[in-house]
Amino acid sequence: MDIQNYMQTLGLQAREASRALSRAGTNVKNHALQLIASEIRKSSDSLKQQNKLDLEAGEAKGLDAALLDRLELTDARIEGMAEGLEQIASLADPVGEISNMNYRPSGIQLGQMRVPLGVIGIIYESRPNVTADAAGLCLKSGNATILRGGSEAIHSNQAVAGCIHRGLEQAGLPITAVQVVETTDRAAVGELITMSEYVDVIVPRGGKSLIERISNDARVPVIKHLDGICHVYIAADADLDMAEEIAFNAKCHRYGVCNAMETLLVDSAVANDVLPRLAKRYAVESVELRGCKNTRAILTDINPATDEDWDTEYLAPILSIRVVDGIDDAMNHIHKHSSGHTETIVTENYAQSRRFLAEVDSSSVMVNASTRFADGFEYGLGAEIGISTDKIHARGPVGLEGLTSQKWIVLGSGQVRH
Repeated sequence: MDIQNYMQTLGLQAREASRALSRAGTNVKNHALQLIASEIRKSSDSLKQQNKLDLEAGEAKGLDAALLDRLELTDARIEGMAEGLEQIASLADPVGEISNMNYRPSGIQLGQMRVPLGVIGIIYESRPNVTADAAGLCLKSGNATILRGGSEAIHSNQAVAGCIHRGLEQAGLPITAVQVVETTDRAAVGELITMSEYVDVIVPRGGKSLIERISNDARVPVIKHLDGICHVYIAADADLDMAEEIAFNAKCHRYGVCNAMETLLVDSAVANDVLPRLAKRYAVESVELRGCKNTRAILTDINPATDEDWDTEYLAPILSIRVVDGIDDAMNHIHKHSSGHTETIVTENYAQSRRFLAEVDSSSVMVNASTRFADGFEYGLGAEIGISTDKIHARGPVGLEGLTSQKWIVLGSGQVRH
């Protein structure tokens, strides 16, 4: 296969399909999503058969149990894909929304209209359900998409793509609105992220190495986050019962997620009270604690935290802890070590909470809540394409609105400029 010509063809087809999607009304898009959901349910047996080929190949290659688990399509996961598409169909359509309309002195009426980005390239690993989720979000937001899944899921992804294409065809939409790359050749990724004439934005979903490579090599704007080094700061005037619950949940609810707490900052005024309480609860969950000198003076049996620890996303039952002297010390630590994902302050002091919200520069900043809430579903977006720690366009959990942009619209009645 000539990879360059193949990817250029996908790009051209996607660009043409994006124009058709921009004309499609909400009812048409919702009908397509419902038809795709129906096709996924009807194709459950064939989806599992194709998935079995990927699982067998993965076992032969020595993929670890966690990766094989993410790769597997069970009945529940297939139903979850269908339900996810139906949920996307039930969400409000951001496309065409007009806002900020007002008259100018010239007599023209000026406002902004929400429009699709155009063509979105999505590069992801392992989980075949992402194929359906990403296609659904792009379709509802009026974007054509080119999906490049991991080589370990090639049969599963193509089977899901077949369901998507049948649903699109029945709805009267071009099947090229959603294209799943058919080759496992890594050169396809290199082409996709440099086709600026056809692709408007790239969304990488996967490990840090994948996202770093794409961010460094892309000639197309990228919506991404590299790390989730999230902090919880327990202030001097925190409700310590609340602080204990938040700090425990933020770390232990799930370890391998980007919105899990990786560093706990505790004000020196309350450290002697709250740290032993938390240490007991973390011990039950076998969480390894690593602390600064002042932390280890209180928790004498934990390991010292190194400079590297403050900049590490563990995605594991490991937590670094630092005792700080007030909110400025806490915010300075966050400024130096945060990845810009999510930070929380636990405090009963209104003025301090307002300072934290204003001065901490992350995509989600919270008061008296677990970092685990930094999620598209929890934010009421219905679904998310990922998390963005960039500062331009979409920031934080990226849902339907984040896959659109705004253009200025002007309504006149014959005005000319003098």
